[in-house]
Amino acid sequence: MRIRHITEGDWDDIVALEAATYADGALSEGRAALRSRARSSPATCFVVDVGRQLAGYVLSLPYPVGQYPDLDREEEVVFHSRNLHLHDLVVGEAHRGDGLAGELLRRVTTAARAKRYQRISLVSVGGSEGFWSAHGFHALREIALPASYGPDAVYMSMPVAADPRPHRRNPSTIRRADHPRMTK
Repeated sequence: MRIRHITEGDWDDIVALEAATYADGALSEGRAALRSRARSSPATCFVVDVGRQLAGYVLSLPYPVGQYPDLDREEEVVFHSRNLHLHDLVVGEAHRGDGLAGELLRRVTTAARAKRYQRISLVSVGGSEGFWSAHGFHALREIALPASYGPDAVYMSMPVAADPRPHRRNPSTIRRADHPRMTK
């Protein structure tokens, strides 16, 4: 396993992983929107390779607390915020449950600390709230989300100083269904 920054040659694989992950739910954004999010903060966007295969990716970018990307639009503004929004973390079906999501989260958290972000936020979708809670994120249900994020979407946040390793439940007790296939 190797985690690294996104390169130009990764986009076909990223788009394919994203499309496969969100095929059943209208959350797929397409290449232009995904690339625009990575352009906003290339230092906080990563891929994970297993062998010679791209097995997952994470896109995170600065966003004001309580706000989140519009799934139907490309990013046009780079926000100067102390909040890093983890917009999308996808691990391919063949590697879910292998710990890659946690490794990508640790890499994002390390980058956030190095860049002096104060918080990391995300929108949990697809039933992944348990995974994020186990990694230190707290639901902020008072933040309204548009229908485009799905009926079970929850805005979540944690301080950067928090340890991203599971601390509420033993990682071996996290059900496979709790592993994120979606975080938009």
